Amino acid sequence: MIAYDGANEMLSEYLLAALESAHYEIIDDVEPFYGTIPVLKGLWSTGPTLEACRRNLAAALEDWILFSLTRGVDLPEIGGAVLPRPERVAV
Repeated sequence: MIAYDGANEMLSEYLLAALESAHYEIIDDVEPFYGTIPVLKGLWSTGPTLEACRRNLAAALEDWILFSLTRGVDLPEIGGAVLPRPERVAV
C-alpha cells in the first residue's frame, strides 16, 4: 500500500501516460511484436500479437514501478504525469 492520498488516481494517470507513450515495432523474432516506453530505459516486452505485446508491456511497467518505489527510486515524469515517491512503502 502506498502511504499518501490520491495514490490510485496518480498511479492510474501515470500508467496511462506511460502506455500512451509506448513505441511498438515488428522485429524478426518468434514473438515479432516489440514494445518499449522510451523514457523508461530498459523497459520492453515482446509478444506474438500486438495486443499480447501491449499486455506484457503493461505488466512489465507495473513491476518496474513497484520495484522502483520499494527501492526509493524517483520516477520520471511522463507526458505530464508524475508519481511522487511516497514517504514509505508497505511491502
